[in-house]
Amino acid sequence: MQPTQSFRVDDFIAGCIGGSCSVVVGHPLDTVKTRLQAGRGYKSLLHCVLSIYRKETAMGFFRGMSFPLASITIYNSVVFGFFSNAQRLISQHRHGDGRHPCGMADLAAASMLTGLMSVGLGAPVDLVKIRLQLQTQMVLAENLNLAGNVPSGSSIPLRSLGIPTAQSAYRGPLHCVSSILQTEGLPGLYRGAGAMVLRDVPGYMLYFIPYTVFCNLLKPDGTASLHPGSIVLAGGLAGSISWVTATPADVVKSRLQADAHPQRKYRGIVHCIMQSYKTEGAQVFFRGASVNAIRGFPMSATMFLTYELSLQFFRGL
Repeated sequence: MQPTQSFRVDDFIAGCIGGSCSVVVGHPLDTVKTRLQAGRGYKSLLHCVLSIYRKETAMGFFRGMSFPLASITIYNSVVFGFFSNAQRLISQHRHGDGRHPCGMADLAAASMLTGLMSVGLGAPVDLVKIRLQLQTQMVLAENLNLAGNVPSGSSIPLRSLGIPTAQSAYRGPLHCVSSILQTEGLPGLYRGAGAMVLRDVPGYMLYFIPYTVFCNLLKPDGTASLHPGSIVLAGGLAGSISWVTATPADVVKSRLQADAHPQRKYRGIVHCIMQSYKTEGAQVFFRGASVNAIRGFPMSATMFLTYELSLQFFRGL
């Protein structure tokens, strides 16, 4: 990404296009990751994938995608536009020239500011996405804490139990937002936002900095533009690094956001961490790390490739 001196709108447009493409590529594994982290009784990654496919068919992997696909046009547009313009503003302030290449400290500052800014927009999007992903017509009996008259691991229809649950009541993204506002108010849409700050502030730093470093290493010389294959490799590696290192905070965020009113298990971040550790051990904070590593590569590779190609197109007009 080559910074220019003035404020650029094309960064926002390119971020919108790249984000939309990355959602389509990464959402199936994102669904698997969310269910593993929320603790829905899955024994392993393979068990989770097979369970979703058997009970919900292939469409189960795309549950909740319509909302992030629609909202990502705004979210990624703001994230990439903010980051690119923040680099230029920092360079202008520190060096008197917005075109001056950013050093590591400048990149870190721009990345962390981007992560902090993104939570205001991203927390509600993530919350609705997770609630829709976890919504199923069947629940595992072991997660209902039933008296021991139901075989362990069996699946039973919610209707037959007569158990009302917020996670089975959402007819779509808008209805989900409306229901949360009615039952929990505006703060309900930002449940887990604190954990998201802990994830995204360092997470974006470990997203943009590795990408920039890998891009510089893969350039044949200091001025040549990157080959698409190099962008894919740099973006994919950066995405895997960022998502794997962010997994512990992501687990806490996912559990808090999946914890629907009124049957809440967690009072906040610290209580969620303590309860999760007490019941499942330290390994719980790395649940979904393998999915994040796998999912992070194609999702981020697609994001950066379409972003960079879109920028080249717009700036070539």
